[in-house]
Amino acid sequence: MMIRLFGHYVSKLYLLLGMVEFLVMFYSLLAGFYMRFSLGELKLADTPETLSYTALAYATAMTISMISVGLYQRGLPFSAGLLVRMGLSFLIASVAISAVFYTFPDLVVGRGVMGFAMLFTFVGVLGLRSMFFRLTQSEMQLTTVLVLGTGRQAQMISELEPRQPGFRVVGYVPVNEQETDIARERWLPHDRRLMDMVLAYEVDEIVVAPDDRRLRLPVDEILDCKMSGTMVLDLLSFFEKETSRIKLDVLHPSWIFFSDGFQLSGVAQYSKRVLDLAAGLVIFLLSWPLMLLVALSILIESGGRGPIMFHQVRVGLNGRPFRVHKFRSMRTDAEADGVARWASKNDSRITRVGSLIRKTRLDELPQVFNVLLGEMSLVGPRPERPEFVEQLEKEIPFYSERHRVKPGLTGWAQLSYPYGATIEDARNKLEYDLYYVKNASAFLDLIILLETVEVVLWGKGAQ
Repeated sequence: MMIRLFGHYVSKLYLLLGMVEFLVMFYSLLAGFYMRFSLGELKLADTPETLSYTALAYATAMTISMISVGLYQRGLPFSAGLLVRMGLSFLIASVAISAVFYTFPDLVVGRGVMGFAMLFTFVGVLGLRSMFFRLTQSEMQLTTVLVLGTGRQAQMISELEPRQPGFRVVGYVPVNEQETDIARERWLPHDRRLMDMVLAYEVDEIVVAPDDRRLRLPVDEILDCKMSGTMVLDLLSFFEKETSRIKLDVLHPSWIFFSDGFQLSGVAQYSKRVLDLAAGLVIFLLSWPLMLLVALSILIESGGRGPIMFHQVRVGLNGRPFRVHKFRSMRTDAEADGVARWASKNDSRITRVGSLIRKTRLDELPQVFNVLLGEMSLVGPRPERPEFVEQLEKEIPFYSERHRVKPGLTGWAQLSYPYGATIEDARNKLEYDLYYVKNASAFLDLIILLETVEVVLWGKGAQ
């Protein structure tokens, strides 16, 4: 069950879980304070007026840290890995709340209070998660879907169903008897009104997915279901909602013409630029010692003979070229023959230091200067080389549309799809890039930035 928040689809259940856990964290700090009071270490008269603000800061820091380690990902199993992520989130939150206490001394509470608060939070969150996973594993919590169509497009939904948690197809209603890609046992004969089928199977959504769009659909019946409160979606919108990607196989220009999104208002552009500048400066101030360490490591490994930085032309906003800055992670003769190549798994051109900084994404830190100069954004599609762009635009439809926004240090495709070095990989990543172009906002940027922390911590997708 998904809802749209600032253009981006989020799970209702995980949104509710996050809100309840925020309250658990807030009251955990209050309970921690009064636990210390009950043990005689504090007096009721010593209760600070700012205690509720401290609890708010604590709950906020805990929530952000839990998002950043992936604890609100759909499909995350209840396993030992969950405990590892929770432990890491507590560590990050401890650092964050210490910084808050240093900046705002009036909010400081004792170590004993914080200890009890974290203990209560751990027990409360773990208990909630246990109940949450038991509830969400029940089919009653899945979105119930009825599909109109039994052809190739309907088969895409059938193939997605076992891989994508969150929905269950009750059946496929044939629109054309010649479409037989769906097994007959999953067909639901259209021998009664669609509204009767919706009520009988407790359907939440109807997906209109015939192969031949020229066929006569039961428009009046679909309209009756829509006006009665059942969500009606086409195949593209269904895939966008369930997978957070734009399915290229069935994408047609008319869908882009009439769908919402694919534009950034003046306010959205301004807020995105403010976020870029603010976060870019923070990243630089926090990471410059690390940049010096990386530069020194590259210098030592090369014996002082190779360059530390790597500058390369990439394609930016509206197809304009710019020079991207990175730490050098490959040998200086990596492309001595002048032929542009994608990096591959276990690429022999990558140096030992280069392998480390690529896995931890430290090689991309100098791109913060591209962000501050306005050539890149913190969040956006990965900037590609002109040679690759020229090739990909010929082979992949709609590829040039990813240049409607600034390229980014991180992006929705980088988070959602592993590193790729083939045309097919570029095609799959474009589906996520188009989702970002369609729904770009400061809200989505914040989500991507927080989830990027998880990618860095767990080393996902690096090559």
